[in-house]
Amino acid sequence: MRKLLSVVLMVTLVLIALTRPVAADTVSGAKIFSANCSACHMGGGNVIMANKTLKKDALDKYSMNSMEAIVTQVTNGKNAMPAFKGRLNKQQIEDVASYVMEKAEKGW
Repeated sequence: MRKLLSVVLMVTLVLIALTRPVAADTVSGAKIFSANCSACHMGGGNVIMANKTLKKDALDKYSMNSMEAIVTQVTNGKNAMPAFKGRLNKQQIEDVASYVMEKAEKGW
């Protein structure tokens, strides 16, 4: 009986571990940002639409101050910003969003 409970517990723990989302990686996000975003958003700026930067005040003003909002923007694009769906996978987009949020909080 003890052995059966141990096996059930182990299987349960493994299933929980496998279904939990992977945490965003800001180190990876920095590399992806550098390769894909920095041409337009160097230092948190925006060379196309100067008022829509990645700085905290602009993210707040334009309701882009959440992981979900940034992930949606990067995935689908909007206006002059291209969609990165298909170019970057879901984890890479989440990593970039995490990096942007972290940098905005620190003032770029």
